[in-house]
Amino acid sequence: MISLIENIKARLFRVLAENDENYISGASLAKELLVSRNAIWKAVQSLRLEGYDISAVTNKGYRLNKSGDRLSEAAISGYIKTAGVFSVELLKSVASTNTVLCGMAAKGAPEGYVVVAEEQTAGRGRQGRSFHSPPDSGIYFSLLLRPGSKADDAALVTSAAAVATAQAIGQITGVEVGIKWVNDLFYKNKKVCGILTEATLDMESGMVESIVLGIGINITRPENGFPGLIENVATALIEKTEGKENIRCRLIAATLDNFWKYYLSLAQRGFLEEYRKRSIVLGRDIYVLSGEERIPAHALAIDEDCRLIVRYENGKKATLNSGEVRVRAVDN
Repeated sequence: MISLIENIKARLFRVLAENDENYISGASLAKELLVSRNAIWKAVQSLRLEGYDISAVTNKGYRLNKSGDRLSEAAISGYIKTAGVFSVELLKSVASTNTVLCGMAAKGAPEGYVVVAEEQTAGRGRQGRSFHSPPDSGIYFSLLLRPGSKADDAALVTSAAAVATAQAIGQITGVEVGIKWVNDLFYKNKKVCGILTEATLDMESGMVESIVLGIGINITRPENGFPGLIENVATALIEKTEGKENIRCRLIAATLDNFWKYYLSLAQRGFLEEYRKRSIVLGRDIYVLSGEERIPAHALAIDEDCRLIVRYENGKKATLNSGEVRVRAVDN
C-alpha cells in the first residue's frame, strides 16, 4: 500500500501541477492537504530528490517548474483523478511488470495495485512473444484486478483496456490510434502499444480470482532504434518528449482513469461502440493466422463479446474468440 509520505507527495504534486508554475504558500498547501508545514517541506525535498525543480521563495511559497519527462510514483498518483482506487509502485528495472504483479497477486495484493517499470528486460506479449521495453522511450505498467466474475465477462477487460488506452493517447499526445483485434494499438500501420491480460481462476467456482492487465506503449523511438526483427512492424507515438511535460506519468494516469470507468460497468459494454469505431480490421480483407497457416478471410463484424466474425473465401462464416489476424492490405 502507498505510504503516508507518498500520499502527501502525490497530493502535493497534484496541487503544484494544477497551479501552472504559480507560487502557492506553504501555509496554504498545509491547509489544503490537512498536514503540517513541516510535512510539506519534507515532501518538497523528496520530490526534488526525484529530479523535480521546485522553487521556494520567502513570503511566496513553492512553485513547480518545468522538469521535463520523468517517471515518479508521486507524479503518476498526482495526475490520477479516480480517488481511493490505485496504489502505484515504481520499479527501476524488472523482467516483466506482469510477472512481478502476478506474484504479488498470489500473495494477496489488493485490487487497484499498479506496478510501473522504467524498463523491462523480458517484457512479454501475447502468444509468448517479447515486448521491447528499453528505458526512457516507453511506458510499461500492470494493473491488478479482482473482478469476481466469470471468465467470459473477464474477457471484456482486454477490449475495454484497448479503448481506454487509445483514448488516453489521444488526450495526452493528440495522436489518434486504431485497434487491431484483439488488443494491439496501431499508428501509421505499425504497432505502437501491446496489451496482455493474464487471469487466475478458482477451479471450484469457475470465477476469476485475479486479472493482471499489462500495457506497454512506445512513446518515442529507442535511442538505438527498434531491434531488427520488429523494426518494420513497430513505431512510436512522437519523435521526442521535449516540451511534453511529464507525458509518461500523465498517459499512465489517463489510461487508468479511462479504464476504471469502463471496468465499473463492464457488463454494459460502454466501450464497445468506440472499439468498433477504432477497428482497423472491420470491412477489410485479412489473414487469420493459425499456426503456420495464413487463411484469407474478410472481417465482417465484432459481436457483443468482442469476438471477430469473419467470412472465409469459401463463403463460410466463423466467429473468432481469440487468436491473431493481419490486414492483407498491409501484410501481403
